[in-house]
This record gives sequence, structure tokens and C-alpha cells, in this order.
Amino acid sequence: MPRLSPDAPLVHPDCEIADSSFGAYTEVGRGSRIAHSSLGDYSYCDRYADIANATVGKFANIASFTRIGATDHPLDTAACHHFLYRSDDYWDDADRDAAFFAHRQARRARVGHDTWIGHAAMIKPEVTVGDGAVIAAGAIVTKDVAPYTIVAGTPARPMRLRQPPEIAERLIAMAWWDWPHDALRLALDDFRTLSAEAFLERYGG
Repeated sequence: MPRLSPDAPLVHPDCEIADSSFGAYTEVGRGSRIAHSSLGDYSYCDRYADIANATVGKFANIASFTRIGATDHPLDTAACHHFLYRSDDYWDDADRDAAFFAHRQARRARVGHDTWIGHAAMIKPEVTVGDGAVIAAGAIVTKDVAPYTIVAGTPARPMRLRQPPEIAERLIAMAWWDWPHDALRLALDDFRTLSAEAFLERYGG
């Protein structure tokens, strides 16, 4: 399926998109559902991702069957079923609970730049995944993840650093993800072949 223009978002068939925005060169895999969310430039999700109430940075790599901003049910009330807030699905004279939906949408998950979210991982509402972080396949992330940290497990825990702290700080300060498209192309060979430290030295980071 071609893009409408070279930098236009590419949305594959059978997706459900609601109240969401997409940056340049983004891609949404087949069957994905995205609601009340934004994807920054170059970010993509593979097949059957479910993203709600989330802000995703640039160059995020989101694998298939992930869930970001997984919604909760009320636990302090007598029932937790969605008839409490989707009431108009059950009774003609009952309205949806607009306040419940507004509260749910306000509890945003945030995924940083240059991140990798592994297959079937889940990121809960109000969790921030820092720039450069990696979420292992199948992980359930219930707490914030520091930049350039790799987490795994249920619940997710730090496994190791993707980059040493001093390199991570320099990469964040360099913010290569904000470079123009042409500048990225000029640096492509160095992105492919240089270590992060060597790349920083070459480009003054």
C-alpha cells in the first residue's frame, strides 16, 4: 500500500483510528486500534497494536500485539463492568458517563523518542517510557522507565542499560530525532556503522 505522499502517514487496512494524529513517515500496522493518541515523526506500530490515550515520540518502534495506555475499570464501586459508564449501550434512557471517559483520557501514557516496545508488551496508563528505552516482549510496564534502560518481566524491572549514563545524556542533548530528513540521510552510513560514542564524537554531541 503506497503512501499518499512521500512523508504521509501509512495506515494499513482494518485499522480503527479515533481522535489521533500522526507525524511524517509514520506507519500503522494492519488491524491496529489507535484512540486519543499521537505518534511522532517516523514512529510506527506493527500489526494489531492497541494504543489509547498515549503520546508517542519520534522514531518509536512498536511491535505487534502491544497495548499502550491499557484502560482500567472502576474498582471502588459495587460493580466494575462497563455498564456503569457505557450505560447507553444497555438502556435507552441512560447516558454515558462523560466524566469517567474524560478522566480515562487524561491518564496518558508517554513513550519517548527512539524507543522499542517489544511484541505483546503492555504499558499502563500514566507511565512514562524514557527516550531510548527498550521494553522486552511480553513485559507489563506499571512504573516509569528511565531513559536508555532495558526492562523485562511481569511487572517489568530493569535488566540493564542500553547505553552508559554519560552516553545516554549526550544522545538526549544531541536530540538527533529532531534533525531534518535530509540531515538524517546524510548521516545514514554513520548511523549504520558507528558506535553511539563514535557517532557523538563525529557530530559534536
